[in-house]
Amino acid sequence: MALLTDALEGLAGLPQPAVLAVTGALTLAECTLGVGFIAPGESALLLAATTVTSVSRFLVMWLVVSVCAVAGDSIGYFLGRRYGDRLRDSRVVRKLGQEHWDNAGALLRKRGAWAVFFARFMPVVRTLVPASAGASKLEYRRFLPASIAGAVSWSALHIGIGSAAGASAKYIESVFNGAMWGLMGLAVVVGVVVVLRRRRKAAKAAVEPRELEEVA
Repeated sequence: MALLTDALEGLAGLPQPAVLAVTGALTLAECTLGVGFIAPGESALLLAATTVTSVSRFLVMWLVVSVCAVAGDSIGYFLGRRYGDRLRDSRVVRKLGQEHWDNAGALLRKRGAWAVFFARFMPVVRTLVPASAGASKLEYRRFLPASIAGAVSWSALHIGIGSAAGASAKYIESVFNGAMWGLMGLAVVVGVVVVLRRRRKAAKAAVEPRELEEVA
C-alpha cells in the first residue's frame, strides 16, 4: 500500500501542465480511429485524475480532457466521411475487429446521434463510432453536440473516480499504518508475557530438584 501511495505522490509531484499535456494527448489518441487500440487513454485519465485535489484542478483537467476527446471524435468522423465504408476493410479496423465496426453501425442506425453519446462509455466501440458516423453521412451538426455531451460526461465520471481512488489509497494507508503500529504493540506485549512465563517455568524447574535433595 505504501508503494502505491508513493507512486501517486510521485505523480502528484509532477508539474500540472505536464500531467495535463500527457493526459490530453493520450485521450485525443484513444478517441481517434484505430489509435485507441494502443493508446491507454482511459487508464491514463484514471491515473492522472489521482492528482486532482481541488475544484480548480478538477475543472482544468475536465476542460482539457473534454476538448481532446471531442477533437479525437471529430478526426474519426472526418476520416469516416472521407473514406466511407472502405474503412471496414482497412488494416486498422480488421485489427480492432470488423464485428465492432458492424456493432457501431447497428448502434447508429438504431439510436442515431444518441449512439455517439452512448458509445463514449463502451470500450473499443467508442473508437469506431465517430468514423462510422461519418461513413453513414450523419450530419456533423447532429454529431458534434452528442460528442460534446458524451465527452463531458465521460471525462467528469473518470476524473471523479480517479480523484476518489487517490484519496482512498492515502486514507487506507493511514488506517493500515495505524493498525500495524497496534499489532506491533500487541506482539511486543505477547512476546514479553511469553518470555516471563518461560523464565518462571525455568526457575520453578530449577527449584524442584533442590527441594527433593533437601527432603532426601
